[in-house]
Amino acid sequence: MSRFFATGSDSESESSLSGDEILPKPVGGTFGKQPIILSDDEEDTKRVVRSAKDKRFEELTNLIKTIRNAMKIRDMTKCLEEFELLVKAFIKAKNIVDKEGVPRFYIRLLSDLDDYLNELWEDKEGKKKMNKNNAKALSTLRQKLRKYNRDFEASITAYKQNPEESADEDQEKDEDSEASSSSDDDSDEGMSASKFLKKAESAPPESRSKFLKKEEAEDEAESSEDEDWGSDSDESDSDESDDENKHASMASRFLKKTVTEGDRQAVEKKKEDKAKKKQHRKVKRKDEEGEEGEEDDNEGGGEWEKVKGGVPLVKEKPKMFAKGTEITPPIVVKKLNEILLARGKKGTDRAAQIELLQLLAGIAEENNLGQGIAVKIKFNIVASLYDYNTNLATYMKSDMWKKCLDCIHDLLDILFANSNMFIGEHIVEDSENLSNLEQPLRVRGCILTLIERMEEEFTKIMQNTDPHSQEYVDNLKDEARVCEVIERAQKYLQEKGSTEEICRVYLRRIMHTYYKFDYKAHQRQLSTEQESKSEQDQAENEAEDSAILMDRLCKYIYAKDRTDRIRTCAILCHIYHHALHNRWFQARDLMLMSHLQDNIQHADPPVQILYNRTMVQLGICAFRQGMIRDAHNALLDIQSSGRAKELLGQGLLMRTMQERNQEQEKIEKRRQIPFHMHINLELLECVYLVSAMLLEIPYMAAHEFDARRRMISKQFHHQLRVGERQPLLGPPESMREHVVAASKAMKMGDWKTCKNFIINEKMNGKVWDLFPEAERVRGMLVRKIQEESLRTYLFTYSSVYDSIRMGILGDMFQLEIPTVHSIISKMIINEELMASLDQPTQTVVMHGTEPSSLQNTALQLAEKLGNLVENNERIFDHKQGSYGGYFNRGDRGDRGDRGDRDQKDQYQRKEGGYMRRGYRRDQQGQSNY
Repeated sequence: MSRFFATGSDSESESSLSGDEILPKPVGGTFGKQPIILSDDEEDTKRVVRSAKDKRFEELTNLIKTIRNAMKIRDMTKCLEEFELLVKAFIKAKNIVDKEGVPRFYIRLLSDLDDYLNELWEDKEGKKKMNKNNAKALSTLRQKLRKYNRDFEASITAYKQNPEESADEDQEKDEDSEASSSSDDDSDEGMSASKFLKKAESAPPESRSKFLKKEEAEDEAESSEDEDWGSDSDESDSDESDDENKHASMASRFLKKTVTEGDRQAVEKKKEDKAKKKQHRKVKRKDEEGEEGEEDDNEGGGEWEKVKGGVPLVKEKPKMFAKGTEITPPIVVKKLNEILLARGKKGTDRAAQIELLQLLAGIAEENNLGQGIAVKIKFNIVASLYDYNTNLATYMKSDMWKKCLDCIHDLLDILFANSNMFIGEHIVEDSENLSNLEQPLRVRGCILTLIERMEEEFTKIMQNTDPHSQEYVDNLKDEARVCEVIERAQKYLQEKGSTEEICRVYLRRIMHTYYKFDYKAHQRQLSTEQESKSEQDQAENEAEDSAILMDRLCKYIYAKDRTDRIRTCAILCHIYHHALHNRWFQARDLMLMSHLQDNIQHADPPVQILYNRTMVQLGICAFRQGMIRDAHNALLDIQSSGRAKELLGQGLLMRTMQERNQEQEKIEKRRQIPFHMHINLELLECVYLVSAMLLEIPYMAAHEFDARRRMISKQFHHQLRVGERQPLLGPPESMREHVVAASKAMKMGDWKTCKNFIINEKMNGKVWDLFPEAERVRGMLVRKIQEESLRTYLFTYSSVYDSIRMGILGDMFQLEIPTVHSIISKMIINEELMASLDQPTQTVVMHGTEPSSLQNTALQLAEKLGNLVENNERIFDHKQGSYGGYFNRGDRGDRGDRGDRDQKDQYQRKEGGYMRRGYRRDQQGQSNY
C-alpha cells in the first residue's frame, strides 16, 4: 500500500514503516486518532509530572548546591552571585512558602553560610591572601546576609539551638513530599532537598568544621557511593516499568500515574533500608579510622599532618652533589652559581632556593671549606630572603624576618672573628680569594647594603601591623636587635669602611635614636643638684647620654659628608633631639644657621616629612619653655594647612581619584612613619590653639573697634565662629570646646575660669600629662593666662577707670606687684595703653584719650561713607572714559606736581560741594592722639 494513503490505524502505520522510508506529516484528523510515534531515545525517557512545590524546591536546592561548592573552594564572587539568585528564587516561591512554611534546608543554608562568613572574616591571614574581587565580594555578601537574616532570626536561632531536631523534621517532610509524588522521582537527575542537604550525623555548632578538605573528601566519597547504590535501584525500576508498559499505548506515558498505598509503603521501606546501610557504612569507616589513628599515635607519637590534594607528600632532601663527589671550594662555588642562575626567573620557587642555599651552607661547614665560602653563601642567603617578596609593598613574614636577623648576626660574627677578611662592592668575582689562607680573604659584597635593606624591611613590618594589637608590641621588641646589628656594623665599618660608608651607617644609627626621649639622662639632670661632682662623673661614665652620642655622630657627618641629603637629615634629627629634650636655644640656633627653611621645598618627600616633624617638635619645645609667639610661628604652617596628619607622614587624607591615583597612593603609604614614632596630633592642635588664644585675645581686645585689624590665626577664629554658631551651649567636651570656652572667659578678664577650662582632669589626661615635666608646663601655663588676662582686662576696661592701683590689679590676678609693674610699663612703652605710672602711690593714671564706643562707631561710619563716595566716583570716571572726569579738568597740573599721591584725594567740586582732598590724612591725624 502506498505510504501516501496511510490511515490513522496502528497496524497500517506500523506495517508501512521501513528503515529507509520517511514518515509523513499527518494531514487533518485529530490528535487522538493517530498515535504519537517517538524515536528510540524518546521512548526510553519518561515524562514526570511534578507539582509546583517540587519545581520551586528543586530550583532552590540546586542553587544551594552551587553555593556550597563555591564555599568549599572559597570562591566568594560565585557565592555572592548564587546567593542573589537564591533570594530571587525564594521570592518566586513565596506563595508555596506561605502555605508550607520556610523549608528547613533554606534555614540551614543561611545559618551555615553565616558561620562560614564569620570564620573567613576573623581569619586575617586568609583575608590578606584573597584577591581584590574575592575580598570585596566577601564584605558585600557578609553585609547582605546579615541584613537578610533579620527576617529569619527566630528560625535560625531555633536551628542553632537544636540542629538535630531540625534535620529530622526536614527529613520527614522531604520523605512525605517524595512519597506523594511519582515513584519515578528517584531516577530524576535533579537532586531533591533532602537528598542534597540531609546530614548524616549532627554535631554541636562549636565542633563543626565543615570546610576542611578532609571532610570534603569524605562527603564526596559518600555521595558517590550513594549515587552508585541509587543507580542500581533506578535501573531495576526502569527495567520493570519497561516490561510492564511494553504493550501499552504511547500516549499513556504522558499521563500522571496514580500512586497506590502499596507503592507508597514500598518507597518508604526502600528509603529506610538505604539510610540504615549508609549509617552502617559511616560507623564502620569511623571505627577503622580510629583504629588507624591509634596505631599511628602508638608507633610514632606523631600528629595529624595536613596534606595538599588529599595525598601525603613525601619530602625528600634534594641531592646537592652526586654520591662520592669530593666537596671542594670550586665545586661549591659552581653549585652556588647554578642556584643563583635561577634567581629572578619566572616560575622559580624562592622558598626552595633559600632552602638550597642553607643546605649548601651546611655542607660547606661540614667539610670545613673555610670562612670565605661561608660568608659568600650567607650574603646570598640574605639577598634571597630580601627578594622573596616580589612586590615592594609586601612586608617580610615573621619566620623570614627571624632568619634574616640570625643570618646577619652570623655574618657579623664571622667578619669580627676574621680580621684578614675584606669585603666590598668594588671586589670583582674573578679576584675573590675564598680559600687561600696565605693571602687575605677577599669576598664580593656590601654589609652596609644589607643593613639598610634590613632597616627598610623592619619599617615595612611596622607599617603593615595593626598598631593597637599585641603583634605590634612583639614586633617592636625586635628594634633592640636591629639597633644592635647597626651598632655592630658601625664598629666594623669604623675599622675597615670608607668615609662615605661611615656617614651612611652613622645616619642609620641617628634615625633610630633621634625620636627617643632619654629618661635616664633626664633623671640624671634633675638629680645633679643633689649629687657631688664625682658621683655625677661616675654616672656619666656608666652610660653614654643620647645627647653626647647624637652630637658625636652628627658632627662627624657635618665635617665628612659630601652629599647634601645625609647632612640635611642629620641636621634635622639633631634639631629634633635638642627640641625633644627642652634644649630650645640650641635647637633654634641650629635651625637658623642651617638655612634649611630656604630650600627645603626642593628636597625629596621623606626629607620634607622629617623637616615638618622637626618644626612641630620645635614649636612644642618653645611652648614648654613659655615662648608662646615662637611656638605659634613654628606650628602655623603645619596647622593652617589642615593637613597636619598627611604632612607629618602619619596617615593619608581621603581624596578623589583626580588628585591621587592608586600608584601615588601606594607610594605615599610607603612613606608613612611607623606608629611608635608618631607625634600626638591632639596635643599638637591643643598647643597651637592655646598659643593662638594667648596671642589673639589681647590683640582683639586692643583693636576691638578697628575695622582693618588682621587675624593672627585663621584656624583659631574659625573655632570661635563655630562655637558662636552653636544654638545650645553646654559644658565643653572636646579639646577644642575647652579652648573656645577659655577664650571667652579670658576676653572678659576672668582668668580663673579660663584656667579651669584649660587645666582640668579631662585636659590633663588628653594633653598635659603627655609632657615629661607636666607640673612645670601647667605652672607656666597658669602664669601666662594670668599675665595675658591682665593685659586683656586693661585693654577692655581702661576707658572706665581714671586711675587704678597696681596692688588691686595684683590681687585680682594673683600676680606680684613687680610683675604687674613690668607688664604695664611694656604696654605704655609700646603705646598700647595711654596711661602713666605714679611711682610713689603705685598707681596707673589713665589719660582718657581713647575714643568712646560712640566715637568709634562714628569714625567707622565716616570711613565707610568715604569708601562709598570713592567707589561712585570711580564708576562715573569709567563711564566718562578718562580718570578724574569733569570735576578735575583744571587740576591736572597740580596732579603732576604731587607725584605719586593717590588721585582719589584730588576730587573737588567747584560749586562749593564736598572736598575729598586730605580726608584720609586728617582722619589718620585724629587717630594718633
